[in-house]
Amino acid sequence: MRPVYITRLSKFLPNDPVSNDEMERILGMVNGKPSKARSIVLRNNGIKTRYYAFRDGKSTHTNAEMSANAIKGLFDDTLTIDNLDILAVGTSSPEQIIPSHGSMVHGVLDIKKRVELISAMGTCCSSIQALKYAYMAIASGMAETAAGCGSEKMSTWMHASRFEPEAENLSKLEENGYIAFEKEFLRWMLSDGAAAALVQSKPNDTGLSFRIDWLETTSYANELDTCMYAGAIKNENGILTGWNDVPIEAWKNKSVFSVKQDTKMLAEHIVQKGGEFLQSLMLKYNLSSEKIDYFLPHMSSEFFKKPIQDNLNTIGLEITSDKWFYNLPKVGNVGSASAYMMLEEMLNNNMVKKGDRILVMVPESARFSYAYMYLTVV
Repeated sequence: MRPVYITRLSKFLPNDPVSNDEMERILGMVNGKPSKARSIVLRNNGIKTRYYAFRDGKSTHTNAEMSANAIKGLFDDTLTIDNLDILAVGTSSPEQIIPSHGSMVHGVLDIKKRVELISAMGTCCSSIQALKYAYMAIASGMAETAAGCGSEKMSTWMHASRFEPEAENLSKLEENGYIAFEKEFLRWMLSDGAAAALVQSKPNDTGLSFRIDWLETTSYANELDTCMYAGAIKNENGILTGWNDVPIEAWKNKSVFSVKQDTKMLAEHIVQKGGEFLQSLMLKYNLSSEKIDYFLPHMSSEFFKKPIQDNLNTIGLEITSDKWFYNLPKVGNVGSASAYMMLEEMLNNNMVKKGDRILVMVPESARFSYAYMYLTVV
């Protein structure tokens, strides 16, 4: 197995940043009423600005276009995109069910070369799962140059028009015309954007690179029910009924295609299971606090910072606050792109030096998957 390096990182954020006060103007008011949940969610999540590929009721970019823009940023005259062997992408929010998101990105890239594709579907871990494919291909000698990418286009999913039929239906039934908190919660949490990583078998001749020392993912779906979902209804027994088994009239009346989250399950399991997996990796790789110079946690909300810190202390991996780095407050929760965006900022803003060791954490609440990646700056 050859060593594998992330040699370049690039991001694409659409349009101007959106402040907390501007969100509802862009996403709209459901049933003409200001959100009751917005201020509560924003107060807890710590996000100050985010980006939307959506203005004046219309999309300004597709998910595939944002992905392509981020990937193009990896290449220049010294290394052209025609060197690309593998395109490995992940997203929670493709524009279509078929073809794959990877196929659509390849098409938008408008390059002459055929490439090998891997398109990981999921939520936050999807881009890391795609990156692992690229990592293994480079390590095994099956490819020389790969691009990993994470991207999200959630703004159209969260627009008020997607929830109007359900709110109107509730009003007709003389119930509260507000949508349920499980749907309302995520309207104020998610953002748009894309970020990409160039993966190669050799580090940069000039400038720094990240060597991937190890990359591990796991799933707890065998133990836990679904927490975050879209295109389905969650029944009282915890089992999902998919959109294709739901009557068509309910697609709108119950906002079947909205993104929903069971916040009770989230609070109960997301940190605890992440710590459980990390503890096993500590034993496998002899990982200790002294071997971590930077900790990059993907968090949907700053609300989770203290529980994560407490859990790290419990499992014997105390990471002091000066080692933490995340850019959630200024770019928002960009789901599968978030880990790439943290690494991009660290590398391109000269925040690291040779020898620094970085632990990246990516939890996924959909049905509780986790990814951890350990990097050394070379």
